Amino acid sequence: MVINMDKLFADRMKNVHKSFIREILKVTEEPDIISFAGGLPNPGSFPVKEIEDAVSKVLSTNGEEILQYSTTEGYKPLRDYIAGRYAKIGLEVGADEILITNGSQQGIDLVGKVFLNKGDKVLVENPTYLAAIQSFGLCEAEFISVPLLDDGADLEALKKILNENEIKLFYSVTNFQNPTGITYSKEKREKLAEILENEDTVFIEDNPYGEIRFLGEDIPPVKYYLENGVLFGSFSKIVSPGMRLGWIVAKKEVMEKIIIAKQASDLHSNYFTQRVVYQYLIDNDVDRHIQKIKDMYRDQRNLMVSMIQEHFPEDVQYTQPEGGMFLWVTLPEGLSSMDLFDLAIKEDVAFVPGKAFFTDGGGDNTLRLNFSNCDEEKIEEGIKRLGNAIYELKKK
Repeated sequence: MVINMDKLFADRMKNVHKSFIREILKVTEEPDIISFAGGLPNPGSFPVKEIEDAVSKVLSTNGEEILQYSTTEGYKPLRDYIAGRYAKIGLEVGADEILITNGSQQGIDLVGKVFLNKGDKVLVENPTYLAAIQSFGLCEAEFISVPLLDDGADLEALKKILNENEIKLFYSVTNFQNPTGITYSKEKREKLAEILENEDTVFIEDNPYGEIRFLGEDIPPVKYYLENGVLFGSFSKIVSPGMRLGWIVAKKEVMEKIIIAKQASDLHSNYFTQRVVYQYLIDNDVDRHIQKIKDMYRDQRNLMVSMIQEHFPEDVQYTQPEGGMFLWVTLPEGLSSMDLFDLAIKEDVAFVPGKAFFTDGGGDNTLRLNFSNCDEEKIEEGIKRLGNAIYELKKK
């Protein structure tokens, strides 16, 4: 007897698809392909020797302890360390308001479980982070999108949406947004906090890129102005993505529920990794390490922008981010980035078509480029090839 598995899958799986980016990355595994598709930090920034030293130190001094189960909230000295870094920017949070997660990605999953019922409305930026669409989609949420302007969400559109809808969550990447590279201005953060202060909407601020600003002045997170906001952070972009370590900041009444969801999910994040990362952080000048990453990414971003200016048609628009890992390209109306992708692959260069980042079916003429994971030679050659593909597409 052959079982029809389609009948047995949960309803929540019907409208949630595989990560488009993960599928594209399979195509880019060929050694000759220059890939701007992945959201990968530059491996040259990884502190390999320092992590090796930290591993050796924690094993030799606390080996039996660190191989044991631990608390759900996470290693308290690590949470104290995170709270201390926030204090330097004037954001006062206690260790009991911080939970260590398996990357900030798990934060999306946990807040979805804590807050969302089937059919609840989630507001996202247009475009937004693809994994957030996946994660909230598994909660069977209804998506509503707010347009992004050069300095953040369109606040007039936001007010209208809030007046016409009961929005449970508003998910935002306020610094060097994935996928666009756009950053919310200080003025917009303050006004956004004012708008949300009296709304029954939980503001979810995902901030994995905030510490890698290489141009301009640092701006406090929205949570600095909005006490009830929930904030995510991550060590993936400043230490190592493979260690899968992030955190959630939330008020105690919210944190109590998140802890329950975390216990049900995986009990606690990898304790060994927490201890290793903490040892690395206290034994090294982390700010100097982050500055090296900033310098590297600034040079890569500047090179990509200069190559785009040289090799792309003048009617192609693009963002010029002040930090992070991505820039966003908008083709002239009527051109499809999916068609461009097919042409680009023939030129052995890859990117992510923008449509994957939209919940409303838009974005057909947009694409995301990652500049952090390519060396100078690949950026120069890859953008030249992509420019050729755009010119070819325009001829069709």
